[in-house]
Amino acid sequence: MPQAILYRAQDLTDYMVRFFRKLGVSQPHAERAAEILISADLRGVSSHGIIRLHSYYGSRILKGLIDPTSPFTTVRESPSTLLIDGGNGLGMVVGYHAMTTAIEKARHSGVAFVTVRNSNHYGIAGYYAMMALPHDMIGISFTNAQPLVAPTYGRTRIIGTNPIAVAAPALHERPYVLDMATSIVPIGKITVYDKAGETIPEGWGVDKNGVVTTTPAEVLKGGALLPLGGSDIMRGYKGYGLGLMVDIFTGVLSGAAFGPEVGAPGRDAPANVGHFFAAVDISAFRDLEGFKSDLDSLIHTLKEAPKALGQERIYIHGEKEFELYERNTREGVPLLVEVVKGLREAGEQVGVAFDLEAVGETSGEEE
Repeated sequence: MPQAILYRAQDLTDYMVRFFRKLGVSQPHAERAAEILISADLRGVSSHGIIRLHSYYGSRILKGLIDPTSPFTTVRESPSTLLIDGGNGLGMVVGYHAMTTAIEKARHSGVAFVTVRNSNHYGIAGYYAMMALPHDMIGISFTNAQPLVAPTYGRTRIIGTNPIAVAAPALHERPYVLDMATSIVPIGKITVYDKAGETIPEGWGVDKNGVVTTTPAEVLKGGALLPLGGSDIMRGYKGYGLGLMVDIFTGVLSGAAFGPEVGAPGRDAPANVGHFFAAVDISAFRDLEGFKSDLDSLIHTLKEAPKALGQERIYIHGEKEFELYERNTREGVPLLVEVVKGLREAGEQVGVAFDLEAVGETSGEEE
């Protein structure tokens, strides 16, 4: 049996549009949400792609926990800043609008900052940062998330995986695209090890007492993930600080939920997720071609640096994802068999059959 089945990206996108439309999402909003979700699958970030179509978005819309009309509104605004209330709608819809506005404002102000409150999960942070690239700008995007991470020396889940994304354009090299969580691993990675009956590396998580454990079930049942870096001896307080920084910019600054209240854990209530977006017009600081040329030089220096024993290549952030995007666009998007089964079940529930034609299969899913 194959572990993953390949589907055309456009077929998956069209299916997601039909799915969202069935749930009352407008055609433009459905197309935007589907575009952002498929971008995650194409870039190999399957945890933030179509796998969440029903497990997060569809199920929450059906429960009345997400407003499918996404009625976002402006709360306050200046020439270089904006605060948006997401109207408890789709995070992808308000996120796209927020980053678009940041780019427009940066054209006039040089830099612009936009915060969003009362939103929901918005897909991959990197999508929004990359929106600035065609405009010769640096893009930045943060979001907070449901609590999964314990603070250094803590034992309970207080902070989310709170990703950071930054994108900067180069001249001939691929753009620099950092898209990282501030936890050491995603919770899904712990689940994979648990299902496989394997131990996790020391430093990934703690048990209910805050003691570092290698047993995945102890992390999943009452424990917590550790911040980027791991325990204090590995300077995990740096990752903890980054995660807290994201919560300040996305939750506290916007007036959204923060800390353990993000996502209303254990309650059927609006998630009140917060986002932060920024756009930096490079030409407001220096000659654009000079910036791109210098970034090329820096990237080239890194890639041509002496390799560690047994290593053949040094990567720049985003490079692997660009290569996966090209491959998956050409050969098809791999979906795990379990994910396909879930999509079929969700399709039956909603009334939009997942009956797409597969274009191939693989023995596993690329990470």
